[in-house]
Amino acid sequence: MSLMKMTALELGKKIKSKEVSAAEAAKAAIEQINAVDKEINSYVTVLDEDVIVKRAEQVQKAIDDGSMTGPLAGVPVAIKDNMCTQGILTTCSSKILGNFIPTYTSEAVINLEKAGAVILGKTNMDEFAMGSTTETSYYGPTKNPWNKEHVPGGSSGGSCAAVAANECFYALGSDTGGSIRQPSSFCGVTGIKPTYGTVSRYGLIAYGSSLDQIGPIAKDVSDCAAILETIASYDRKDSTSVKRDAYDFTGALVDDVKAMKIGIPKDYFGDGLDTDVKNAVLKVADVLREKGASVEEFDLSLVEYAIPAYYIIASAEASSNLARFEGVKYGYRTEEYEGLHNMIKKTRSEGFGAEVKRRIMLGSFVLSSGYYDAYYIKALRTKALIKQAFDKAFESYDMIIAPAAPTTAPKLGDSLSDPIKMYLGDIYTISVNLAGLPGISVPCGLDRNGLPIGIQFIGNCFEEKKIIRAAYAYEQTREYAECGLCQ
Repeated sequence: MSLMKMTALELGKKIKSKEVSAAEAAKAAIEQINAVDKEINSYVTVLDEDVIVKRAEQVQKAIDDGSMTGPLAGVPVAIKDNMCTQGILTTCSSKILGNFIPTYTSEAVINLEKAGAVILGKTNMDEFAMGSTTETSYYGPTKNPWNKEHVPGGSSGGSCAAVAANECFYALGSDTGGSIRQPSSFCGVTGIKPTYGTVSRYGLIAYGSSLDQIGPIAKDVSDCAAILETIASYDRKDSTSVKRDAYDFTGALVDDVKAMKIGIPKDYFGDGLDTDVKNAVLKVADVLREKGASVEEFDLSLVEYAIPAYYIIASAEASSNLARFEGVKYGYRTEEYEGLHNMIKKTRSEGFGAEVKRRIMLGSFVLSSGYYDAYYIKALRTKALIKQAFDKAFESYDMIIAPAAPTTAPKLGDSLSDPIKMYLGDIYTISVNLAGLPGISVPCGLDRNGLPIGIQFIGNCFEEKKIIRAAYAYEQTREYAECGLCQ
């Protein structure tokens, strides 16, 4: 097996046993990036080779003297470009942050660095995480390694494409309405969105503060569990951070689903679901039944209200969060202006892309006098009702399985031409964010065109171990497939 085909845990073991050095792994990753990223465009920023190798050598020294013992020590990683990294360009794939170099590092990345991670660079994304295809990036679209005429999904499309094309061993993404799980499905990789508050949001440039959550993207469930175990922590700097009793997610890597009760929402299998996706998800249900789980259909109400509620809440929060980008203290500033008001107006007009402007305007509208009660308050009430619907479901089931997306990856340009179509593509993922639940997307087959299909395992709050266990059990039965660039 070539070095870049290894999982993060496999590589970590080989580095520990001195079969491979951390510097050799870093150089192999750089070589792969140089070979394929001109086509894929997974990265916005790749660090200088000397910087990467020097960090790898420092980590190797710490591994050798026993001060770094974690399973991910020395393993190269890519970071989504909306997580602050001290001294490294952090753009959110936007012109308005095209020159922003943070003076501090996000807590999740600090946790990785403490564990010995070697950062390769920052990955492409939809601008400010607003999009489902990684086409709204100021730095151009990322392409799907399985078929470069198709999108990788979004907004963490750069991270998912980088993992799929073996340009890193794992990556961090963020999930506001499915932005880890949907692109993981489109790119044939595995991604976890943890329970809200499990991973600190400190240093994550906010889109929708009540919905955003950082999570891992990797080649398999074992890697994702180990990465989540590393990045999850209580953080006093984040007011939404939750102090959990335990963070032992790798303890759930057991091939056993006997006596588990699993629900399949009938509401998720109506019009708009591609036949290949539907069949693939139902095959997973059959596999889990054969392994001893009880799987049955049930009604999960309020699904049709999830998309309007999500886009009202997320856009409202975005309009507030993005008000700080005005060219005064940092970021892009227009060259010609007359007075402060004109400078701010021109800077924001020139610095933000069309999708970001659309959501800022929608958010400002629903928060405005006369519309706040009619839209925003109703959306918050709907969010509470959606959480209640999931609470009721989890009284009967250990978890829920569902498609990660209604279709496989669309062609480049198809979704951008119709924003409503792009929004509707989030139908199976956004409820999880509205309710603050954990979810994991796992590859479960290919469609008629050879594009990956993903299935979602959704758990109750703080029950990541149940969905990791079920996903791992299923993963032991599925055939492994690779994209053309991975072979």
